Amino acid sequence: MSKPTYAMPPGGLPTQTQLLSGRAVFKEAYAVIPHGVMRDIVTSRLPHWEGTRAWVLARPLSGFAETFAQMIVEVAPGGGSEKPEPEKDGEGVLFVTGGEIRLTIAGKAHDLTPGGYAYLPPGCLWSLKNVSNNPATFHWIRKRYAAVEGIDLPEPVVTSDQDVTPDAMPDSGGRWLTSRFVDPADMRHDMHVNIVTFEPGAVIPFCETHVMEHGLYVLEGKAVYRLNEDWVEVEAGDFMWLRAFCPQACYAGGPGKFRYLLYKDANRHMPLAI
Repeated sequence: MSKPTYAMPPGGLPTQTQLLSGRAVFKEAYAVIPHGVMRDIVTSRLPHWEGTRAWVLARPLSGFAETFAQMIVEVAPGGGSEKPEPEKDGEGVLFVTGGEIRLTIAGKAHDLTPGGYAYLPPGCLWSLKNVSNNPATFHWIRKRYAAVEGIDLPEPVVTSDQDVTPDAMPDSGGRWLTSRFVDPADMRHDMHVNIVTFEPGAVIPFCETHVMEHGLYVLEGKAVYRLNEDWVEVEAGDFMWLRAFCPQACYAGGPGKFRYLLYKDANRHMPLAI
């Protein structure tokens, strides 16, 4: 069984001879941020983070997608943060794509390598440091936790892609799978970050249209993705940002697996005021 690979931003800058046309698009129902535009010039710095830069892929935008923020964070050797989360009700998921980080939760250290996953509930005391000699890269997905009276807060979760057995989607013959890091029926969780895997030639066989907002980062492979009325080619390192109810489907192009990191909001009533 081959070891999973995880795409990362190229950084740097293109040459002065490169054409300006590309695949980046922002529409009313979706956005596509291809890996080729994730360059040094568009990174952001974060308060209380040392030796760190981030590619911001999604942020709450009124009238578009409003529940989450997503970043690809790169931490230099020795860098990190003792005060990472600025919002008291902010929860987060970390997913490591390169290098190694030491995540400390309530005094307990966890060393995470590519494929490592951590869920960090609101109010969780955590810190992060790159203790290796090479840069470390991870996704940081953040959401304001929607508390519900009578339901406890979730606990931290630390696991990895390699330690989760994917579930086959119904009637897919095992060609469409989902790796779930937390139990989808656990009402304490108001967001899910999963990995979706398609074997070459597999499909989402209908246009999904649903209330969940999505962030989809392609970890591996390529596909043709249906986004609203458009078919869009995507490949490893590309990000898709979907508004609620945006129709979506895909054909996995091969020759290898098509895999993406998927965010969605879940397990809560729809607010009746905006």
